[in-house]
Amino acid sequence: MNRKQIMASTDYGNRAEAFEAFDDIPTNPNLGTTIGDVINRRYGRRDVMKGTLAVSAATALFGTTAISSRPAHGQMAASSRYVFDELAWGNDEQHHIAKGYNADILIRWGDPIFPSMAEFDPQNQSPEDQLMRFGYNNDYVGFYELEPGRGILCVNHEYTNEEVMFPGLGRQDREGFQGMTRELVNIEMAAHGGSIFEIVKGTDGKWSVVLDSQYNRRISPLNTAMTFSGPAAGHPRMQTAADPTGMHVIGTINNCAGGMTAWGTYLMAEENFHGYFWTDIVDGEGNPDISAQAEATSMGRYGLPGRWYAWGRYHDRFNIDQEPNEPNRFGWIVEVDPLDPASTPVKHTALGRFRHEGAESTVAADGRVVLYSGDDNRFDYVYKFVSDSTVSEDRAANMRLLSKGTLYVARFSDDGSYEWLALIHDAGPLTAENGFHSQADVMIDTRLAADLLGATPMDRPEDIEPRGDGAVFVMLTNNSRRTAEQVDAVNPRPESRFGHILQMNEAGGAHTALSGTWDILVQCGDPGIAQVGAVWNPETSENGWFSSPDNCALDNNGRLWISTDQGSGWSRTGKSDGLYALETEGALRGHSRLFFRCPVGGEVCGPYFADNSRVLFLAVQHPGTDGTADFAGFERASTFEDPATRWPDFAAGMPPRPSIVVVTKQGGGQIAV
Repeated sequence: MNRKQIMASTDYGNRAEAFEAFDDIPTNPNLGTTIGDVINRRYGRRDVMKGTLAVSAATALFGTTAISSRPAHGQMAASSRYVFDELAWGNDEQHHIAKGYNADILIRWGDPIFPSMAEFDPQNQSPEDQLMRFGYNNDYVGFYELEPGRGILCVNHEYTNEEVMFPGLGRQDREGFQGMTRELVNIEMAAHGGSIFEIVKGTDGKWSVVLDSQYNRRISPLNTAMTFSGPAAGHPRMQTAADPTGMHVIGTINNCAGGMTAWGTYLMAEENFHGYFWTDIVDGEGNPDISAQAEATSMGRYGLPGRWYAWGRYHDRFNIDQEPNEPNRFGWIVEVDPLDPASTPVKHTALGRFRHEGAESTVAADGRVVLYSGDDNRFDYVYKFVSDSTVSEDRAANMRLLSKGTLYVARFSDDGSYEWLALIHDAGPLTAENGFHSQADVMIDTRLAADLLGATPMDRPEDIEPRGDGAVFVMLTNNSRRTAEQVDAVNPRPESRFGHILQMNEAGGAHTALSGTWDILVQCGDPGIAQVGAVWNPETSENGWFSSPDNCALDNNGRLWISTDQGSGWSRTGKSDGLYALETEGALRGHSRLFFRCPVGGEVCGPYFADNSRVLFLAVQHPGTDGTADFAGFERASTFEDPATRWPDFAAGMPPRPSIVVVTKQGGGQIAV
């Protein structure tokens, strides 16, 4: 989801199609069989790619009603489980919500989360001040209920956009970081991480921040001490000059999606950690030369170093020339206790090291914890972890459950089945002969281990949501790096640039199962363009189809909600990113409806239902940044002084501010009921 790019030679005002996001460049050399190949062999590549699926093939793939079509504007599905008037699609400076609902701003970048703080002044920022305020680019949102109408909100801060965050800078990764200073770098670091704070519902039904709460806390890569658990903790590859024990690390970075556990802790997934690392050794084309590094193979597979930020210029631990082991200390899932702001967060190495998108967990019937996570890169994998021990009444013991268990990676077959492959040292090819000398090596180099096991390369697996009945919904955002054989003239990039959603069904409905069956819930994009090959339920309206599924959530009624991330490519659809209600069962399976959409250049993240689905928390990040060169009437890149929108304040001199939105039903009641 990170939009940082290192194409320094690209003109800032050029259309998004002129360049690729560096975080989306595939590093997987094991591309003999991708999920696209599996789908094509199962259903016939020509039919799928040209959008001309025969009725029999479409029925087999998407169910009896899911034939591509586009109903007339406003057509409704009479028996939909989602009760609301569908929102019209569009793209402008505002956010929009379905009729009959409120979408109120709860907190914005720079708002205080501690008492006695002045109003935010973006012209006078400092690292110390930022550490007392809500961070930047809010992504995952989680909620821990203390009592009805009161709880703790947990929010990830994924990354920063210096061009609209600081006066007079512009996009720094395209300008050699000429304007960056140690002070600005430290402000960026302070704006990363997470925010934990208490919120309360007033008598008017509005939610607000409790500034003097004992629970309020900021987590950042600037100053938050963390520790490691699991197989890689203390391993020599985790040791640095600052931490010769390999047991302690400062902070967490690029926290994208996440999860809340059954015992009430907050999981922060570290996604595109590679982008934060620096090298002083650069070849003539501007690409890092890491051939002399002992960790070169591993670094290459993880896309290190990314050089998205100038942190390594001022902090040796982010410079691989100074600390080649430091990247091994990122790319994990972090567990935080929101009830104890003095507690030390833990990075669980048993969950594997990769670009984690999401950390959603469930408690299996036998009491073990099962956690799903995607590796958000083109041609990378879907994973799940199963704990050795079971959940108990002992909360402290529960917080050790993610330290010991088995990590699996998925391999999909042509016949609609899949299997989970265990990532265990000395099992199969994961031996010393192949570079894996211990379970620590398997976890540090999870990608390399999964390559050897023959896992199926996927189209950017992002959020993964398990349901109690054994269903698992996998968001596959897009993949523009398919071969020439997988594209057509109307859609010169592969069809999967619009993404699709897989449904996995664990055998016997057990999340601990080692096999199951898979199916496609929807294939995204405009169903009105045959070459796109989009497949939706025929009752899906022109407002309801979407592109690039990213985050997802299940409400209290087990209904699936999808948020999208088109990035700078939203001009391919003309729609802003939004939140959609998607049917997963019955005759309306594959029917989608638009509920919320965000302002231009923004992205909707972290849908989280709370208070028995009477409240929905949404995160809108990087408003006014992505693809603004294609925004009619603006048609240029946003800057601090000249943004495409000043959402949500719309005040002179105030730049756009990533914010948390609280959605409630006018008059009260459950959402979409």
